[in-house]
Amino acid sequence: MGFELLTMGRISVDIYPNDIGVTLDKVGSFGKYLGGSPSNVAVAAARHGRSTAVITRTGQDPFGEYLHGELAKFGVDDRFVSGVEGLQTPATFCAILPEEQKFPLYFYGRFPTAPDLQIDAGELDLDAIREAKIFWSTVTGLCQEPSRAAHIAAHEARPHSGLKEGQHTILDLDYRPMFWNSVEEAREQVAKVLPHVTVAIGNDEECAVAVGPGTPDEQADRLLDAGVQIAVVKLGPEGVMAKTRTERVVSAPVPVQTLNGLGAGDSFGGAFVHGLLAGWSLAEVLDYANASGAIVASRLSCADAMPTPEEVVSLLSARGRLVADSLKELAK
Repeated sequence: MGFELLTMGRISVDIYPNDIGVTLDKVGSFGKYLGGSPSNVAVAAARHGRSTAVITRTGQDPFGEYLHGELAKFGVDDRFVSGVEGLQTPATFCAILPEEQKFPLYFYGRFPTAPDLQIDAGELDLDAIREAKIFWSTVTGLCQEPSRAAHIAAHEARPHSGLKEGQHTILDLDYRPMFWNSVEEAREQVAKVLPHVTVAIGNDEECAVAVGPGTPDEQADRLLDAGVQIAVVKLGPEGVMAKTRTERVVSAPVPVQTLNGLGAGDSFGGAFVHGLLAGWSLAEVLDYANASGAIVASRLSCADAMPTPEEVVSLLSARGRLVADSLKELAK
């Protein structure tokens, strides 16, 4: 029996300041956390009770051991996580400036390459990828070989026509320009995997990289034309939209006091996966994921901050945004 969610790609140690509201040169102390978007999404889905695993690589160093321990702590299977000789586990520093709504990231140990960009197609367990209910990857994994070929091979193992009922292949359009030579290069690589993708998720800038600039609806329509079944476009202060060939749903923002906006998207992703697996309507999935993301935006860290189903339902109920009685069952 396959995993409910199998993610693939970036992992790192997130180094977050204990001093909030100051630039990194003024920070006196830091805390360390599990990081990397695909890894955080696996943690988020596990927090909702789903069986999850991640395909990635670390350095053969104490930080790599730390990440194995954190995955285990959060209930994420690490059987597909291995070390790369000669490379160090990356660290990502963040300044947290909530009053300015700025959370700049500084990547260390990722240039010219990183362990998770050394995932090789020959080492993939294609049966595990094929049988997972949901497979999740990000655009970052396409930025460099051999990771690029490995991600393409993984997507080709889940052909659109071969998906079983309830299966989904999700591409997070997470675009980070420092990992690419140009937008055109990224768009070319995204085009290779979109035919195998059933759900694409991104903000307007990320969607513009994938399918060109335009209104959110135009971008969603282009993603659907590329073969995607559900196009999710984040609208910033206006919430988030999901569109299929027959339905358009918008979830209004959930107001919270933002402390650190970096983990919200990963929390959204894990909750979105949970809702898909539960068979909820698109409106229910979107509201639940939106609330889950808002909770993490109000907290300091990412992986450690992922909410439980009870916390999400409580927020939805408090805001009068509970779409269906089925969500209440999560808290029982």
